[in-house]
Amino acid sequence: MATTSWSSGRLSGRMGEKGEKRKGGRGPPAISASGRRRESLEGRTNMREKEAEQTQAACLDLKGKEGGGWMFAEGPQCLCVDAGKMSWRPTYRSSKFRNVYGKVGNREHCFDGFPITKNVHDNHFCAVNSKFLAVVTESAGGGSFIVVPVSQSGRLDSHCPKVCGHQGNVLDIKWNPFFENIIASCSEDTSVRVWEIPEGGLRRNMTEAVLELYGHSRRVGVIEWHPTSSGILFSAGYDYKILIWNLEIGEPVKMIDCHTDVILSMSFNTDGSLLATSCKDKKLRVIEPRSGAVLQQASCKNHRVNRVVFLGNMKRLVTTGVSRWNTRQIALWDQEDLSMPIVEEDIDGLSGLLFPFYDADTHMLYLAGKGDGNIRYFEITTEKPYFQYLTEFRSPAPQKGLGVMPKHGLDVGACEVFRFYKLVTLKGLIEPISMIVPRRSDTYQEDIYPMTAGTEPALTASEWLSGINRDPVLISLKEGYQQPNQLAFKAPVKEKKSMVVNGIDLLENVPPRTENELLRVFFRQQDELRRLKEELTTKDVRIRQLELELNNLKNVSPNNV
Repeated sequence: MATTSWSSGRLSGRMGEKGEKRKGGRGPPAISASGRRRESLEGRTNMREKEAEQTQAACLDLKGKEGGGWMFAEGPQCLCVDAGKMSWRPTYRSSKFRNVYGKVGNREHCFDGFPITKNVHDNHFCAVNSKFLAVVTESAGGGSFIVVPVSQSGRLDSHCPKVCGHQGNVLDIKWNPFFENIIASCSEDTSVRVWEIPEGGLRRNMTEAVLELYGHSRRVGVIEWHPTSSGILFSAGYDYKILIWNLEIGEPVKMIDCHTDVILSMSFNTDGSLLATSCKDKKLRVIEPRSGAVLQQASCKNHRVNRVVFLGNMKRLVTTGVSRWNTRQIALWDQEDLSMPIVEEDIDGLSGLLFPFYDADTHMLYLAGKGDGNIRYFEITTEKPYFQYLTEFRSPAPQKGLGVMPKHGLDVGACEVFRFYKLVTLKGLIEPISMIVPRRSDTYQEDIYPMTAGTEPALTASEWLSGINRDPVLISLKEGYQQPNQLAFKAPVKEKKSMVVNGIDLLENVPPRTENELLRVFFRQQDELRRLKEELTTKDVRIRQLELELNNLKNVSPNNV
């Protein structure tokens, strides 16, 4: 006869023969469903313990031969074997930025009532520095943008003055990193213009630019300032060419024509000695800008590149694009070998363009999708997994573009490491979004604020063109930023050039390229003709009056004179 014992509702003994009953009594009660589940769970646990004992014995045998411990890693968890102990535990990389969070500015710190442009060109349409905020606006009869002091938040006046000198839509604007009152703009009218904003902002509409630069045969889509030289500006047009402008003389000094399609983006390394470009021909290029030589080139078939950015002094590039399955992804490249990306990582399946923003001081990469409401951020490392995902900022309002505040304009006391200015077209709103590292101490946090690039240029335009390379002049944010000296931007004094063909000045009258431009030119000419006809009519009346007066004088007798 078999013996039975019951503990916690579980049969722990054995029965003899199948169906055997105790003498003089009933058989064992049926086991409940919860008891069967517990028994199955304990069986699986026993199997895992046996497997662990076998693995431990094998590792101890290896340890006895070699001496030491091992860690077998696979995925987010790892198996640690050391001195006869084995444990499963998750491993996390220690990072001071893993708790960074995004904070949207209060309503009184937002900018409201901006007629943000509805142009579908893939640019940010926003530029910001420590003094001013500039936003491309919707306008008729040419392109314009609004410039307001960054401290004057709130609702925009409906009669706010604009910068409205372009004859076509404005496609890109960028502040000079060394002269905070100088801003460059490019437009569909094939021109690049440099403007000087007065202290305190605009008081009336500005139509006269400091410099008007003509050299492209088609519209200009992208402009970039050189990171270390004070007078060098790059422009990329739809004529597949990049022009390097020397603003000290107001002339182009170099043309880079190695592209076979529209240039989508440009990015410089830290000292400005290398230029990376992404192109619509699905190629990524690293160029020596002074000579125009292509040092590296990648044909991106599986990863169609849209945007590229240099990772500071890490000798790496990050690109955003679309995979062969039409999913958004990012890729990491070695700038000295573009034959194959180091790593590719899929982001999601949305269709909006991904804009990358890299902070060289914190080694953080921010990804913001056009039309999305979220901003993902990663920490870049030189070892695997390279992209360390931190978290993401979520918002229900879609973004059309983002402006980035320079480092010397951040709030160091609040541990702010990055600040975006988000364009919300549907609301006409511009929201500041601060990326903050949570710290309890109120003292200056030196570990998150290393020496950073300031507003003092390291080179003049002529020095850079002669072949000299220098790193940016660094400043500390500990005592608050103070500009070392007040530099003044001096535009060259040039005689106005003209190119007259059949009595038409081609530089003054840029031929229209679209139907809308043609209609604007037509109606402008009709208004001019109407005004001239009225002026002729007025002059005819005046001529007749003078003729009558002259006849009267002739008919007067000499005695009455």
